[in-house]
Amino acid sequence: MHNYTRDDIFHIVEEEDVAFIRLQFTDIFGTMKNMAVTRSQLESVIDHGCMFDGAAIDGFVKLEESDLYLKPDLDTLEIFPWRPQQGKVARLICDVYKPDGTPFEGDSRYILKKVVKEAEEMGYTFNVGPECEFFLFHTDDNGLPTTITHEHAGYFDLSPLDLGENARRDMILNLEEMGFEIESSHHEMAPAQHEIDFKYADAMSTADNIMTFKLTVKTIAKRHGLHASFMAKPKAGVNGSGMHTNMSLSKDGVNIFADQENGLSKEAYYFIAGIMKHIKGMSLVLNPTVNSYKRLVPGFEAPVYISWSETNRTPLIRIPAARGQGTRVELRSPDPSCNPYLTLAVCLAAGLDGIKNKLECPKPVNKNNYKITEEEVEELGIERLPRNLYQAVEEFRKDDFVRQVLGKHISDEYAQLKLKEWQDYEERITDWEIEQYLYKI
Repeated sequence: MHNYTRDDIFHIVEEEDVAFIRLQFTDIFGTMKNMAVTRSQLESVIDHGCMFDGAAIDGFVKLEESDLYLKPDLDTLEIFPWRPQQGKVARLICDVYKPDGTPFEGDSRYILKKVVKEAEEMGYTFNVGPECEFFLFHTDDNGLPTTITHEHAGYFDLSPLDLGENARRDMILNLEEMGFEIESSHHEMAPAQHEIDFKYADAMSTADNIMTFKLTVKTIAKRHGLHASFMAKPKAGVNGSGMHTNMSLSKDGVNIFADQENGLSKEAYYFIAGIMKHIKGMSLVLNPTVNSYKRLVPGFEAPVYISWSETNRTPLIRIPAARGQGTRVELRSPDPSCNPYLTLAVCLAAGLDGIKNKLECPKPVNKNNYKITEEEVEELGIERLPRNLYQAVEEFRKDDFVRQVLGKHISDEYAQLKLKEWQDYEERITDWEIEQYLYKI
């Protein structure tokens, strides 16, 4: 993470011949937005912010109270390596403020900041490492995305089977130029599915990195004539894309989830218990679309039941084999369509709730969760994640704790607009219905 001063920003912009600066921010649903300003306006933007129409952003403000301000986080300055080298383009990630100078309650970055501050007051740093999966599809003659791919590669396959290898390499090179430390990359299980993993960082840096990662992947894919999709389940019959989220807490630089004798500390068990207590209420944030729940079904290596284990990869939560400083909790339900700021905020808050209240961790389920029977589910007393977006909205509305973490503004807007999304989906006639019923009835 950079530690830039105001003068540093002006110096870099001048030295690197930056002509345009994109002021980026994220809406409540995880979509990146931006305004561009020229170098001549940068001083004004840093000193006073940049006003914009908040009513134009779904879930932000009403028309009669539309003025909001973007104030850049100076540490997020990065130059886009894929843009021209004369008259370069840079970006600054911004926080959103109201005209009176107070933070805007609908800014998801602000929500994460609040929870991170609570953790810091307890002496903790929240470290997160995401595993972002995505598909690379062909575009049509007009450059519009399709779900067509001509490759048949599978897990860990390489070129020539992996037709996306060159695009993935260029993505990595561009990410590294922007300061990412790429740990690994590979072809995933489904044809045209890929994963690029970057090094863990503190929660805010990681959320910023996820947004930058998605922008970079989509941009470089387009340059290769491809469309990169972070949709959870773009094709039936194959695995969907997840964003497994590896989490740990450190105090004074020491991973507090580690225990030399038992492998996991009591704080780690409390943290797991907090996540499991609130996971149904959190699912609307972690899995925010109708399509998200097409991934969370049996048979496609995605979690279905609310369980955890230290010994296998099939439950909702697993504990990877690494120990010591590498000890971490891996939450496997989030998908890359989520808003990373809100996702990390509710995950951290739920884990802290477990620690503060010393919640008892359920017994681990070490069976293969993908092959577990309904009788075994009942016998073990485990619950299932929401089956669809409507159930997720209902669970969200029942969990006062999760709603409190997000605040009234985001909670109300988010639930209302997601319920509308579900109702719109329910009214649509699908190809499946036509195929099943049109000729029979």
